[in-house]
Amino acid sequence: MHNLAEVEDAKLRQITGKSYSQGQMVRRRFRNHAGAMISLTVLVGVFLLAFSSIGFAGIPGWWDKSYTGTGAVQNGGAPTLSLWPRFLGGEGITWGEHPLGQDTIGRDYFAMVMRGTQQSLTIAFVVGIVSTVIGAVVGAIAGYFRGWIDSVLMRMTDLVIVIPLLALAAVLGQLSSTFRGGGVLPLAIVLGLVTWTSLARLVRGEVLSLREKEFVSAAVAMGAKPGRVILKHLLPNTIGVIVVNATFAISAAILLETSLSFLGFGVKAPETSLGLLISDNQAAFTTRPWLFWWPGIMILAIALSVNFIGDGLRDAFDPRQVSKIKRRRSVLGMSGRQEAANATLGTPRNDVPEQPGELERPVPSSDHDGPEDPDPNSSGPEGGNR
Repeated sequence: MHNLAEVEDAKLRQITGKSYSQGQMVRRRFRNHAGAMISLTVLVGVFLLAFSSIGFAGIPGWWDKSYTGTGAVQNGGAPTLSLWPRFLGGEGITWGEHPLGQDTIGRDYFAMVMRGTQQSLTIAFVVGIVSTVIGAVVGAIAGYFRGWIDSVLMRMTDLVIVIPLLALAAVLGQLSSTFRGGGVLPLAIVLGLVTWTSLARLVRGEVLSLREKEFVSAAVAMGAKPGRVILKHLLPNTIGVIVVNATFAISAAILLETSLSFLGFGVKAPETSLGLLISDNQAAFTTRPWLFWWPGIMILAIALSVNFIGDGLRDAFDPRQVSKIKRRRSVLGMSGRQEAANATLGTPRNDVPEQPGELERPVPSSDHDGPEDPDPNSSGPEGGNR
């Protein structure tokens, strides 16, 4: 990985005339990933829309309706949002009084979806932080000390892995609802305590290879304690694995929280979440399907955006991923077809230099496949006059 980074730095230095640090090359590769940049824009837009519309933590928003306020159901609770232009026969682009419709008791569904998005995003990011911290620490300690410490930590990790995640999260989520009156924060912490195992294994593998490097031996020889070696030398060199896994943990937490809330083990009323909105309105699936559309669209937008961001970070931190993509494109592109055609026609490649000193073997001029007749004028045992 470091050799590929040095090669890329040399190429950029020839083009731009300046050298780039590792962090600058990571940011450059991430910005060149189109899917990751689009997904980052979508995720930031969802975040700003959710937290600025109805407000958060006592800060008022620009939307004038509350997610708990009720009212008269208008037009059967159908959405008033229209995106069909008038010149195509539609009603034009209008927002309306209730753009996403109303539920059965007249609550504004836009405010409810925004509140559910707030809660789901909060749970997802808290789960990502908790699981990342626990997994990184456990994996680093197990990989550095090895021996009985590694055995104990890895057996504990295996114990958490073999228990079905949804069942374990449902039991702990139900217990968290009784802690200080419930809420999203205890639920998020509990979910973070059961989703750290994959990162622990990845970090352990990285640390097992890094602990044999010269810079670790030099730090130990200079008297550095194990805590300093782990925090200052080992974990910073595994930051790529940690960051990428954290993004995937956030995406998995969104889906896990949705499943738990749908089953009744997650967020409880009077709070709401995207999964709870789908669960509460499942009886109206055939009569008012828009009650499923909007929470489902938000779940898909958040999960897919975080996954694409994770893909971009993985390619940015690991240059080998970029080289693999380039090789696939060269195989499927014009260069791959051109090389295949040259190989078929026997055309030599221009980029392969000829080896000096190689002589072509002469082709026999005999018309038959058997051995050549001996020279009658030779003085060997089979030659000469008979």
